[in-house]
Amino acid sequence: MRLALCIALVLGTPAGGQEFFTLKGHGGPIMGLAVSPEGQIASASFDNSVGIWDGRTPTWLEGGEAAQTTVLWTDTGRVVAGGDDFSLHMWEVATGTHRVIGTHQAKVTAFAHHPGRGLLASASWDHSIKLWSDSGEAVATLTGHRQGVNDVAFTTDGRRLYSASTDGTIRIWDVATGTEQLQLVEHGFGVNTLILNEAQGWLAYGAVDGGTRMVDPETGEEIADFTLGRRPILAMAYDPLSNHLAVGDGEGFIMVIDTALRRITRDFRATQRGPIWALAFSPDGRNIHAGGIEDIVYSWPLETLDAHGQMAGETRSFLEDPKTLPNGERQFKRKCSICHTLTGGSARKAGPSLHALFGRRAGTVADYSYSETLEGSEIVWSAETINALFDAGPDHYIPGTKMPMQRIVAQQDRDDLIAYLKEATKGN
Repeated sequence: MRLALCIALVLGTPAGGQEFFTLKGHGGPIMGLAVSPEGQIASASFDNSVGIWDGRTPTWLEGGEAAQTTVLWTDTGRVVAGGDDFSLHMWEVATGTHRVIGTHQAKVTAFAHHPGRGLLASASWDHSIKLWSDSGEAVATLTGHRQGVNDVAFTTDGRRLYSASTDGTIRIWDVATGTEQLQLVEHGFGVNTLILNEAQGWLAYGAVDGGTRMVDPETGEEIADFTLGRRPILAMAYDPLSNHLAVGDGEGFIMVIDTALRRITRDFRATQRGPIWALAFSPDGRNIHAGGIEDIVYSWPLETLDAHGQMAGETRSFLEDPKTLPNGERQFKRKCSICHTLTGGSARKAGPSLHALFGRRAGTVADYSYSETLEGSEIVWSAETINALFDAGPDHYIPGTKMPMQRIVAQQDRDDLIAYLKEATKGN
């Protein structure tokens, strides 16, 4: 059966529904998914890249300098992505041409597009929403949320914008004036994701405490509560053909709701361990695509969801039982392995290969694109410099580096990591 499915994927494209398939090639977890009207899948990853999949070899959209966590197709042949580098990246898919159209002051979390008005909205953890023209020109900044903004959605006419925030509220904004019209919901816990359906008269949202609710988009009055107690709710996707709403959570389940009948129709444990971070339906609504802690995009036929396996790739290092590993290896797997390989070749990871690390000047691995900070760096990796890196934290030791902000506080943990790396990164 597996062979037949693999052959079907190679010969066909992921645009067609009713086949289980996987898309492999990323070097980090899948954080965002979007589907074009033609069925092409765009995947945003911790490896800093966006993949465009047609069922064969992916096209890689490069330019991000940190994890890309959200992605969106426009109707103008463009893909927009953002994430941990605070930037809005835009690519012309036909040519791969890339440019940064603007920045926030913190992580970019979500996009919404209104083709009729030619507007793009970007949400950020800097507490703001920014509006941009289709060509990438800044239009307005909407402020008022007390904490990070996690999701946004335009109304059908594009005159209003809904936003969900870590401050526990859902708010409605007048797009023309940039002013807040109404605080629609005050949930009490952070709201991570929302879906607006004006035609059917509902807005669905998912929250940090596991709350999954449907409310009236004009009054905020509760219509239905689908909360199952799993937390947090991380992703939602909607298919208008079947009226199906898919909900992904931190415990690895995909719940499917029939929004016309207001009832849960499926509840599938999609991962063996770890969260569901991204969901998207195929254009015909027959498949649900999902991304999580693995480097792989999974797609399940909705009608036979339970008949196929769970996400079953390698167990991520930070999910392993620490008691089974020597401390140095445990530190590496918790702090380094998601971004770096130990063998030659950087393998589409978010960071360069650590092969032959000791004695190597920083910024010199040939197959990795470094930040300007490390180009021409005088740092040479040694026990002393690695110790200093994790003692101060990369953001202090090498200001401007792509490395995430993290420290290893205990000297013994740093010593054990260095001893492990000396052996594990030896060159031939």
